Amino acid sequence: MNLEQLRQFLIDANQAGYVTGEEKQWIKESDGSTTIPYKKGEFSSHDNFFGGEPYGGRLVVSHAGKAIWIMVYYGWVASGIEPTMVYPILRNALKKMPPEAPFRGPATYTEGDFLYTNDWTGTIERYEGIEKITQNNKLIYQANYRGGLVDQRRGV
Repeated sequence: MNLEQLRQFLIDANQAGYVTGEEKQWIKESDGSTTIPYKKGEFSSHDNFFGGEPYGGRLVVSHAGKAIWIMVYYGWVASGIEPTMVYPILRNALKKMPPEAPFRGPATYTEGDFLYTNDWTGTIERYEGIEKITQNNKLIYQANYRGGLVDQRRGV
């Protein structure tokens, strides 16, 4: 596994996962969470989240059966805002995931009077960020995320 292969897998998994909106393909777990699995070659991903509103979860990428990368995330839609209005905007932004930072969406994305922004630091190896959606300069959605490579050398 190399970082370029991981980067390409993250882009491919993103395009095949949550952004499709194909909830009938998702797995409802007995604990109330939802899983979106994806596999391509030696790579696989397991995106598992709780939500509704607010929501939280983790995306784990494995290579040859070993976990190598993780993202944890938590987000919410502002009170009084209909989530079904926000999530299509989010999906459209996430479809534009930048290859140099395959974590969430681009730095900015505009759709009508909605503005998606994503501010991150770090690299595929270790990163964190915050994404927001505003409507007419009013915050209506926010999510925080972080992660990077895992289990790269012996530890605990």
